[in-house]
Amino acid sequence: MSSTQDILVHTEAGVATLTFNRADKKNSITEAMYTAMADALEQAAQDAAVRCLVFQGDLAIFSAGNDIADFLQQAAKGGPAPAVQGERPVWRFLRLLAGFPKPLVAAVCGPAVGIGTTLLLHCDLVYAGDNAAFSLPFVNLGLCPEAASSLLLPQMLGYHRAAEALLLGEPFLAEAALEVGLVNRVVPPSECNALAQAQARKLAAKPLAALVETKRLMKAGQASLVRTRMDEEGASFASLMAGPAAKEAFTAFMEKRRPDFSRC
Repeated sequence: MSSTQDILVHTEAGVATLTFNRADKKNSITEAMYTAMADALEQAAQDAAVRCLVFQGDLAIFSAGNDIADFLQQAAKGGPAPAVQGERPVWRFLRLLAGFPKPLVAAVCGPAVGIGTTLLLHCDLVYAGDNAAFSLPFVNLGLCPEAASSLLLPQMLGYHRAAEALLLGEPFLAEAALEVGLVNRVVPPSECNALAQAQARKLAAKPLAALVETKRLMKAGQASLVRTRMDEEGASFASLMAGPAAKEAFTAFMEKRRPDFSRC
């Protein structure tokens, strides 16, 4: 398993917990962190002692999404062609996440940006602190959604609410997420991680084969659709990343100014 202090992996009582441990950088995710999370998912899926997996962050921040500086550095190296985007750590992580056979639980406090929100669409139970704020600013960066969120978000929120979230990219708060079914319960931030752990332990005490089969049956109708949409999004994402709007958005971000899309 790859290791990085920015992702802590702890297993106890049948529950594997992945903790974003980069609060000084708003838990923004680097390529090394994607590799660590993908390795952890792969190992947890194969480990009979693990019956449930939990994602959690800091009480003030879940994740600010991709680390922009690291993201640009990796992009500058030149990545694989769109047809083989699955070779990149982020796409490997997303595919393992979508196909993870055991229950996935998340505890979300503070901002959950980009993939910090889209990964929740693949979790089975999500608990939020009342300070949680979810945002999907892909269009604002000249990009398109990922993690099959262009498929799953309209199914969950309805088309018009999903369009508002994805086209405008404006944050929505914990109560709104509860209303549309993105989260199961909203609690004070100080209680959120403990609640997720308690629910995970309840799951871990149940028969694993029954948990896995029930999850498989619930997701069976859309598993292939999710995989296909992820591949389609990956190709579009790579194409847009090379376009003028994304270049302007990321340049503006690094220069700490508002982007100007008037020519994009």
